[in-house]
Amino acid sequence: MIIWTGFILLILILLGIDLGILNKNPHQVSTKEAMRWTGLWVTLSLLFSIFIYYAYTNRWLPQGSHVLSGEEAVITYLTGYLVEQSLSIDNIFVIAIIFTYFNIPQANQHRVLFWGILGAIIFRGIMIGLGAVLMERFTWIVYIFGIILLYAAYKMLKSGTHESIHPENNPTIKLVKRFFPVKSAFHGDHFFIKEGRLWVATPLFIALMVVETTDIMFAFDSIPAIFAITTDPFIVFTSNIFAILGLRSLYFVLAAFIDKFEYLKYSLVAILAFVGVKMLVSHHLHLPDWLSLAFIVTALSVGVVLSIWKEKRETKE
Repeated sequence: MIIWTGFILLILILLGIDLGILNKNPHQVSTKEAMRWTGLWVTLSLLFSIFIYYAYTNRWLPQGSHVLSGEEAVITYLTGYLVEQSLSIDNIFVIAIIFTYFNIPQANQHRVLFWGILGAIIFRGIMIGLGAVLMERFTWIVYIFGIILLYAAYKMLKSGTHESIHPENNPTIKLVKRFFPVKSAFHGDHFFIKEGRLWVATPLFIALMVVETTDIMFAFDSIPAIFAITTDPFIVFTSNIFAILGLRSLYFVLAAFIDKFEYLKYSLVAILAFVGVKMLVSHHLHLPDWLSLAFIVTALSVGVVLSIWKEKRETKE
């Protein structure tokens, strides 16, 4: 319990430093600044694997029937982190469309992403806790998760461009308007303003709510994916949270040119299909964690390399 509390406090401190000190004043996040933040979050995520090693080597955390060694725990953590980080790429596409649709000023995009990610951390924690209980009590639910992932891979394979997504159809907008009047103009970085006795929502709050509900939809794919890697709740939670924390800065790095990675979509399809099949055969065949990690790294690398190769070939023509 102490370690769980310590980890949550660590995340809250990092988020407090992020918004309260380093990004106190709204500003346009440059690609160079975003790359520094991305490097910082990736470094922290990798450094945390050192703690994972010693925590599982010295048995600081209670474990279930399958006891992990320090080395196994690190590989499992890194695999889970990479799965969640790679699946977050598709989320970035959708966030970019949401920001474009609502015409969110670049200086205020960081604030929306910050609070959106804070909400995502809370919701993911609830979903992971529920998923861990279900996986422990109902072993057959692994097949349900596997089918969900295979269906998600099929949907992604058959889907067209993300331009077909229409944020205005999100039911969250209608729900917010039932409780609050909504302004059509922005008021700095405020989500609400007071007009007389009424609190009025700004477009920034509407965009935040759409981002939150979008992340919930993506969580129904990503949470089963991480349970395909491990059912250890601490590794599931920490790898998931570190991936989410890096999503904000990764958005500012990739949003401007992510459409150039044409074949990355097929890498994500392959990853979803792989972990889906892994869940379906888990009761009959145990695939080592290093194999999962190798497959994910290979799939992402092939997608990126082929995308860059095609981009260069089209530029020469």
